Amino acid sequence: MSLLNVGSRALLANQVALQTAGHNIANVSTPGYSRQSTVMQTVQGQFTGGGYIGKGVQVATILRNHNELLTRQAAAAAAVQAGDAVRSERLDQMQNVFSGGTAGLGAAITDMLNALGDVVSAPTDQTARTVVLTRMDEMAARMRSSSEQLQEIAYSVTEQLKSDVDRVNALAQSIAQVNEQIARAKGNGQPPNDLLDQRDQFIRELNQYVQTTQIPADDGTLGVFVGGSQALVLGNTAAQLAVGESQLFPGSQQMGVFFQRAGAQPVELGAGTLGGGELSGLLRFANEDLVEGRNLLGRLALAIGASLNAQQSMGLTLDGEPGKPLFSLPAQVDGLTKGASQGRIDFGSANFDPTQLAASDYEVRFSDSPPGGMVVRLSDNKTFGFSDLDDLRGQQIDGLTFDFDAAHPPLAGERVLFKPFDGVAGNLQALVHSPRDLAAANPVNAQMGTANGGTLQLVQLASTSADPALRPPVADATATPPTAGGIELRFDEGPPTTYDILSHGTNPPTTVAAAQPFTAGQPIAYQGWQITLQGTPRTGDTVTVGNALDPQYGDWYTRDAGNASALMNLRDAQMFDGSTLSDGYAGLMAQVGTRAQSAQYAARLSDAIAANLEASRSAVSGVNLDEEAAKLIQYQQAYQASAKMLQIAQTIFDNLLQTVSR
Repeated sequence: MSLLNVGSRALLANQVALQTAGHNIANVSTPGYSRQSTVMQTVQGQFTGGGYIGKGVQVATILRNHNELLTRQAAAAAAVQAGDAVRSERLDQMQNVFSGGTAGLGAAITDMLNALGDVVSAPTDQTARTVVLTRMDEMAARMRSSSEQLQEIAYSVTEQLKSDVDRVNALAQSIAQVNEQIARAKGNGQPPNDLLDQRDQFIRELNQYVQTTQIPADDGTLGVFVGGSQALVLGNTAAQLAVGESQLFPGSQQMGVFFQRAGAQPVELGAGTLGGGELSGLLRFANEDLVEGRNLLGRLALAIGASLNAQQSMGLTLDGEPGKPLFSLPAQVDGLTKGASQGRIDFGSANFDPTQLAASDYEVRFSDSPPGGMVVRLSDNKTFGFSDLDDLRGQQIDGLTFDFDAAHPPLAGERVLFKPFDGVAGNLQALVHSPRDLAAANPVNAQMGTANGGTLQLVQLASTSADPALRPPVADATATPPTAGGIELRFDEGPPTTYDILSHGTNPPTTVAAAQPFTAGQPIAYQGWQITLQGTPRTGDTVTVGNALDPQYGDWYTRDAGNASALMNLRDAQMFDGSTLSDGYAGLMAQVGTRAQSAQYAARLSDAIAANLEASRSAVSGVNLDEEAAKLIQYQQAYQASAKMLQIAQTIFDNLLQTVSR
């Protein structure tokens, strides 16, 4: 009987071993499956006077080949890899928006500025003027198109965030359900291996969307935490995540992920708090990369539009009217805050300088004892302090001036977000459509005295103000006595060489300034215009600067292209971080391209790390078919030997019965 018992136990044990090996082979392609091994132990022997007699073998447990440390490391690395990969993918999409070539925005800007050359050569040519306005309209259309493409990317990112949050919530609920099943199964004293594998696989999938940490409980359940300390799963209870606009600055379009637990206020989780996963990568792209892309495009649109509008306003149209704006631009941008203050940036203020703009959002942070505080440039976190609102108004920060209503004082610790370039490119429109309305003419004229004996030569004459009242006075033949109009520069060869400024707006002329030092080649600026002269004057030499609309010049302004030249010369103006206006788009492409390349490198690096850790985990938990096939042969032979043992035991028992029966 003892031999029968030993044989039957061996038969059953090897049957379990064969079944376990078959289970491994069947699940070789199952995601998250951990290889299982049959652990056998000897049955306690029976004591006799001759010692202990063995009673065979039994299955102690089915061991799950699993390394907790490697599993967690692999899941964390996969989370980082998923975040880097999705960010790199989205940056590639944004980089495609700012493409080069003849169909790109850069070509449209260059074509627009180059087209002004034909107007400079032939200011009365209606076709040349029409081409310029057409190029301006094309440039504005491409600005809007680029902005729309960025908006489409932003929309798709938001939708992906919502989809990922839905998947996170579903996985959290599944983990909670498996937790409950594991807790129930643990009461029988043996680990539910397949349930543990299922839970680990859910956690790996969860880490594709949001990085988690896990803490085991005594009952076999696993607590899953996100954002450092927020319990997404505790036992058989799961919390929820939601996605929406950040609560810090309403209307900012900044995205946030919110942790929601029943009976508690939502907790906003930022990209840095989430650590890794697609949610973190998408948030970082939406709130950092995409914001920079919009700011770069908006700064380009604002600087080009404001510069051309300003120069257009300094010229005269074919009808002798001051130039009207070429492009539609916002008059101001309001600050975004949850507090009581009302702040703005005025693009029409005298301190606004489009050549100093930085592609960044700004945050005004008031101290605990306002109205003092600091302005933070969010692109690099550089700060600019101020003692009160008047001090803030008096500062020009990157060409911008921040103003707040004294009637709505800031609260202690209040934060106000300014997005000066948001929506500029998307709303850019060309406003001038008639070729006659292009202000190509200079509003001032200059004549050398007919009796001059020196070598004075006119190098440049330009208007520096859009206010006609600051230009030289117009001749008035009806006045008593009549006035000749204009401003006269009368030279004295010295030494030193000097000049007097006389206004011909009165008769006799009025001396406005006397004995001003003269240096050849140095600009002479006065009341909204500027003239540059070369050469050496003689005493008594004169240069008269007159209003282009003065009747003595007739319709000369219709054939003048001084302001068209000034418009064209803007392409060489230092405007974008030291780059010229014509190179501004190339700089934009370089900055976006640098971000995209950096993200690609980070994605490749994190992918390699994740692959190595997953390989290490699979080396412990993965199924090797060759190894399992060898085990099948081993256990098959053991099973057959056990069956032979039973057969022999049966024969011995039958022989014993036959002998006894005699």
